[in-house]
Amino acid sequence: MSSGEFTSIMFLAILPETSLVLLAAVLLVLDLVWLDKPETRIRYLGWVTAAGLLAIILAAVLFSNPGDAQLSLWGDTIRFDQAGFVFRMIFLAGAALTALFASQYEWLSQRGEFFVMLIISTLGMNLMASASDLILLFLAIETTSLPLFVMTGFLLRNDKSVEAGIKYLLFGAMTSAVMLYGFSLLYGFTGTTHLYELAAHLKTGQVPFPLLAVALGLVLVGFSFKVSAAPFHFWAPDVYQGSPTPVAGFLSTASKAAGFVVLLRFLQVAFPDQVAAWSLVIAVSATLSMLVGNYLALAQNSVKRLLAYSSIAQAGYMLIGVAAGTQLGALGTTYYLMAYLVTNLAAFGIISLVEKSTGSDEITAFNGLSRRSPGLALAMLVAMLSLGGIPPFAGFFAKLLVFASAVEADLVWLAMVGLFNAIIGLYYYLVILKAMYLYKPVTEIPIARPAIAWRIAIVVCVAGILLLGFWFAPWFNFAQLAAGAIRMY
Repeated sequence: MSSGEFTSIMFLAILPETSLVLLAAVLLVLDLVWLDKPETRIRYLGWVTAAGLLAIILAAVLFSNPGDAQLSLWGDTIRFDQAGFVFRMIFLAGAALTALFASQYEWLSQRGEFFVMLIISTLGMNLMASASDLILLFLAIETTSLPLFVMTGFLLRNDKSVEAGIKYLLFGAMTSAVMLYGFSLLYGFTGTTHLYELAAHLKTGQVPFPLLAVALGLVLVGFSFKVSAAPFHFWAPDVYQGSPTPVAGFLSTASKAAGFVVLLRFLQVAFPDQVAAWSLVIAVSATLSMLVGNYLALAQNSVKRLLAYSSIAQAGYMLIGVAAGTQLGALGTTYYLMAYLVTNLAAFGIISLVEKSTGSDEITAFNGLSRRSPGLALAMLVAMLSLGGIPPFAGFFAKLLVFASAVEADLVWLAMVGLFNAIIGLYYYLVILKAMYLYKPVTEIPIARPAIAWRIAIVVCVAGILLLGFWFAPWFNFAQLAAGAIRMY
């Protein structure tokens, strides 16, 4: 490879990130230009954000697809491979859909800084997916987290939103400090911060296992917080309930996906010889997450809070694939994240519209929704059945893959725990469906007619749920590319 070709690859590798910075600058300028035109800002800011993100996705597919390449670039801090590419597409798609859903939310749609923070957070997620150095990884995590803290508490006139933002900030800062201490211990033990060199240093056996276990445990605290896995899940219910509904959807999908790609790459690349140790820890966390999430969700009256506990349980299912420590496990988790992205964004998008119309996110607000808005109820039906793992929707195949990976890794007991919890989880999803289709409406207030941006987003999400279920092969191959790249170290 000539120096010119290598330089070209270096810049194409960060084309999505460079484009995100330019898009954020464009949004800031437009926000100033339209400062005295609130109707224009409400109408177009979300559209510009979503259109810009779609353009970045197309440009990345055309020019930044690494193919079979496995390269370390930019001072060995960026890994240019299919795993990073696939997850960057997931983050960009999630941000674009969130921007469209936010266009329906009046307090968000007229604030250019909200969309800029959404872009910056997505930039951090992209760097998380491709980081091959602990220093860049930590900076990427903070770049992702800081805008999310602000977005969570964005509704300054809403006490719950402000409280959620403060809680998320405090807990996030604490776990980041713990994780950074774990990184510093790994550097002290091995003398390197490069993710792909850690394994070689650890193979020498110079680091006593108890010390290594302490460092790994501290790092896992930070990652577990990021994916809202038990026992570091405590922030999720209050934060999801208090934050603006589109933000809660983004937190539960794209942010969670960023945490999982880092977890997969970190464990499978840096600690391939310690699979037996960390696999057991992850399996225990998966079990706790499923049990805590599902059982506490049964007692909830708020749909947002119910989906927060559901998100904890869903993290447990995804952790089954991580615990397997195999390529099938990584594939199953990746496919699960793709399915979960469109499913949960659809659910939170529908909640935001019902909440806007009724002023409540209680389950009773969904009573008789099939009579008040049949199309909306049908979309919620698809989303709930997918979350419950009912065939032929996306969630069924996602669960099938992670359970199969557990069986392949001789973790049959974990697959059985997952299957048992999936049955429990189905109950509270059916409670929402029962309210929509069997109960009479508590109020005759009609559901507000959604904006065209919201309708496009919900159609895309529902189509995604159906395509990931009915047209399984291409998405399976897409996830397989990412899983294979993670395992190639």
